[in-house]
Amino acid sequence: MRQIIFVLMLLACIVTRAQSADALYEQGKKLYDDKKYELAYKKLLPAAQKGHKKAQYRVGRCYDKGHGVEEDNLKAFQWYSKSAAQGFHKAQYQLGRCYKKGKGVKKDKVKAFQYFSKAAKQGNAKAQFALGECYFEGKGVAQDKAKAKALFLKAISDEDDGAEILQDLRADAADGDEDAIAIKKFIGK
Repeated sequence: MRQIIFVLMLLACIVTRAQSADALYEQGKKLYDDKKYELAYKKLLPAAQKGHKKAQYRVGRCYDKGHGVEEDNLKAFQWYSKSAAQGFHKAQYQLGRCYKKGKGVKKDKVKAFQYFSKAAKQGNAKAQFALGECYFEGKGVAQDKAKAKALFLKAISDEDDGAEILQDLRADAADGDEDAIAIKKFIGK
């Protein structure tokens, strides 16, 4: 009888420990979306450690923004890198931003361009806009105003993120950001 109880307890422990990465991610994502960051992090981290690419991205966001944990650019970069290596476009975009701004890693315009390109090819509108900036300014790639304009227009016409991208551009221009002013004028928006 003791052996049966022991086996049942052992199985219960195994089942609990083996909670799927997908389930942990979904629970963590909901908590994150509800701005319950500390609880979200506690769900997302085990999923990320199990290799879940979206959980790795979210853990990177936690460190990037200081959501539920102390802000840490190096840890954000490391988690984005793990997710980006699995091809997740949002992590690739964030990794491009890390390289562009030197957050958690040394600035590298060429690597920023490469990661923006990877994410843009998957339809990430924010990455398309960032890639347009690379072509517009000739950073990490030869300047090409025609490619820049096509990417800017594609990004701002995106069904999901286009309105937000255009709103951010206008706000940055209104705040006196010279690059935003030049881009806004360039695309006629």
